[in-house]
Amino acid sequence: MSGKRGVRYWLMKTEPDEFSIDDLARDGRTWWEGVRNYQARNFMRDEMTPGDLALIHHSSARPPGVAGVGRISRPARPDGDGGWVAVEVEFVEKFPTFLSMDALREAGGLDGLMLLRRGARLSIQPVSAEHFARIRSLGRRAAPREPAT
Repeated sequence: MSGKRGVRYWLMKTEPDEFSIDDLARDGRTWWEGVRNYQARNFMRDEMTPGDLALIHHSSARPPGVAGVGRISRPARPDGDGGWVAVEVEFVEKFPTFLSMDALREAGGLDGLMLLRRGARLSIQPVSAEHFARIRSLGRRAAPREPAT
């Protein structure tokens, strides 16, 4: 047994006024620091590995939604005292179409997605391969054009 596993998929929330998909695109990569939730910490420490893909979600924004994709590029390292960790995330793509929460709810094909559950506020969440592919496909669609006047 080789111990290899396939790519896992995640959703990682960020406040765009602190760090947005545009900041990730500009910088190329960053350490995803400051996560102070035990379950999210455990995902980073125990389950995320380089090569995993993550939907980058702008939270505390108007409207909140998914802006693009990042890739885990380095495994967890210590982030301050108390056993907290951070993983390095590199830029993959910004979606031409920002996917608001309303757009995700209306899209269909996302039943069971943790992000859409009432009260699901976890800053790092696992995402199924099917949900990841559906969201990426929706985000890659060209942004709707304004009607000509």
